[in-house]
Amino acid sequence: MGLFDFFKKKEQPEETKKSNILLAMPMFNSGETFELNKVLEYLKNNWNTTISDVNGESGTVTFSIQGETIALATMPVQIPWGDIESTAQYSYNWMTANKDLENHNSHIIVTVMSSKNNEVERFKILTKVLSSIVATTNCIGVYQGSQSLLIPRQQYLDSAEALKTDQIPLDLWIYIGLRKGENGNNAYSYGLTAFDKLEMEFINANLDLEEMHSFLSNICAYVINSDVTFKSGETLGYTAEQKIKITKSKGLFVEGQTLKLEI
Repeated sequence: MGLFDFFKKKEQPEETKKSNILLAMPMFNSGETFELNKVLEYLKNNWNTTISDVNGESGTVTFSIQGETIALATMPVQIPWGDIESTAQYSYNWMTANKDLENHNSHIIVTVMSSKNNEVERFKILTKVLSSIVATTNCIGVYQGSQSLLIPRQQYLDSAEALKTDQIPLDLWIYIGLRKGENGNNAYSYGLTAFDKLEMEFINANLDLEEMHSFLSNICAYVINSDVTFKSGETLGYTAEQKIKITKSKGLFVEGQTLKLEI
């Protein structure tokens, strides 16, 4: 199986309905939990974050950042292996995920509670909290089931740094699926519904998989950064001459309606 020969059909609602709660799970082999003081210090020093309303102790705690309530809860058990195994099958960014995670014996449930605030800012807060846990523990990696992401430790730390230059760490927020086809290559997003956007797909495109990954990643970043909502019949392009046609129809690699990008 080649690097990009991974595929799993995703499910999403017919419309872009989403849960407002953000969840992620750092995983451990050593059965350890986090040290609250270290996590909070990292948030303050590395991310210049103001923290308030701290309640609880290491193991179970809540606190607030920018009006968002964050909860951390240590679970001394594996994440259900079926969830890990099915996600690892197409985690081309972590080829050894199955082996690396087969003996993990604890995880932390990190929750950003429901609110009416901007989703981009909420994801930024989630990323800062997760990176603070990863950096101050022996975390192996992070599982984000809602985005179908398994992210190894160093990738998480490296990608989170994008926030310091006002960029978004797209690979920590959105899964880009890649699939070879007989009549061209295919790519799809999974995770845009968290930002009230339809997922996007390239079907049978005359681009190699690396180009498609870069292309779709850039489009997703633009959609999230600029809060753009494309409509069926519109076009987009990097130049005035480039016209990528957009149509809305039933998804091929993602359940429900998606935006097809024709190039």
